[in-house]
Amino acid sequence: MEHGAPVVEFLGLYFNLANILMISVASIIVLIIAVLSTRKLAMKPTGMQNFFEWVMDFVKGIINSTMDWKDGGRFHILGITLIMYIFVSNMLGLPFAIVVNDKLWWKSPTADPIITMTLSVMIVTLSHYYGIKQKGVKGYAKGFFSPLAFLFPLKIIEEFANTLTLGLRLYGNIYAGELLLSLLSAGLATGVVGTIAAIPLTLVWQAFSIFVGTIQAYIFTMLTMVYMSHKVGHDH
Repeated sequence: MEHGAPVVEFLGLYFNLANILMISVASIIVLIIAVLSTRKLAMKPTGMQNFFEWVMDFVKGIINSTMDWKDGGRFHILGITLIMYIFVSNMLGLPFAIVVNDKLWWKSPTADPIITMTLSVMIVTLSHYYGIKQKGVKGYAKGFFSPLAFLFPLKIIEEFANTLTLGLRLYGNIYAGELLLSLLSAGLATGVVGTIAAIPLTLVWQAFSIFVGTIQAYIFTMLTMVYMSHKVGHDH
């Protein structure tokens, strides 16, 4: 079921309060995880520290699969932040949704295209920034005309296409999952038969949505490193 968004106007600008709320919640959860994981560091990691070190090694493996560590090591923290933030964001709307006065307040932040496209634009902009920083303006510009100058228009189109697909892929997968969950939840209120039919389907789709949310966090982080490698790597 489709619900409206709690939007307010301030100084001629419109703000989605639900997006602000969910972005803040996701950020706080990631911060808490990071603090708990690093508060009592030990040589033999256990508990949260062990989990956080696994995430660090996992992201390091992603970077090493796309570029040399000499070029990609600087993006390690970025990758850790992205994969944790997107994973947490993808999970927030799965247990439940909160609707007040027909306004949807609690959902996954990544179920909104504005947030996913903002993340996408940020990543692509960072890739250009580090490309110029690494190679200089002249060396970076040469990449758009290599190996053939007439490919320049196609490479410009590719940049826009990468930005769109990176953000919309994440949004589409998370939004579709939550939309189906809301439809299944509506079936719970259609009587005994509807409840019996909807409960197992809801549980199965919840599990599948967790899997999809995890994969999408990985894909977004992987593609981020691929885009970075294209800009800062010496082989491209």
